[in-house]
Amino acid sequence: METVLWGVLVVGLSVVVAGAGFAVVRRFVPMDLRETHNANTAVMFGALYVLYGLLVGFSAYFASYQYDNAQRTVEAEAGSVQELHRLAEGFPEAERREVQELSESYARTVIEEGWPLMREGQISAKAGTISVELRRGVLAFEPRAEGEDDLYAQALTLVAELDQNRALRLLEVREGIPPILWVVLILGGATTVCFAYLLGVRTEWLHVFMIAAYTLVLALILFTISALDYPFDGIAQVGPDAFEAALSRMESSGGR
Repeated sequence: METVLWGVLVVGLSVVVAGAGFAVVRRFVPMDLRETHNANTAVMFGALYVLYGLLVGFSAYFASYQYDNAQRTVEAEAGSVQELHRLAEGFPEAERREVQELSESYARTVIEEGWPLMREGQISAKAGTISVELRRGVLAFEPRAEGEDDLYAQALTLVAELDQNRALRLLEVREGIPPILWVVLILGGATTVCFAYLLGVRTEWLHVFMIAAYTLVLALILFTISALDYPFDGIAQVGPDAFEAALSRMESSGGR
């Protein structure tokens, strides 16, 4: 709901500002002058529109790819810790209890402490400590009985995957569209809207409608890119749903 309200505010304000800008231009740049240079203005506007469209398309793809990638990373990390919890059923009693308790503790800490910190662009040191203890707990397991070698190898693989996905998730906390690109996106959008002011359209209400519609679509696209930027502390955030589901299944498995 908050995202929708922010979107309405940003988009609505953009359209109002664009309308006010056109009112100023209409007052100081006569229609005859604009109409005289209409052909040249249209060519320049078309060139700017194409170049800017390519930049916006690239930025939108980058933001959506980063968001989807963050979601997949979280799901993979939660899946690794849940599978490690299940695999520990085959460990001796002492190792099983330790690994399963640490697996649940890790998931709970990521949910309760990790996510609020990521929303502020920070990381949970406690979750990092638990992940180290979890790795040590798996390494402490010494295969003795037949078939435990395979179990140990699978557990090591899961620990490695957990560490890798955790590292990727923490890296994605600080990754986003570079600030310089945002400057170009905003200035480029403002420039294309300003060029639309200079088109010589005799029917005034139609010209206003064209500018408002263009600004509306442009603001919606930029707001969407902004919402997907920084997937853990942006407007539209990747949530801890995968970890919550994994923790629920671990707690209900009756492993201990």
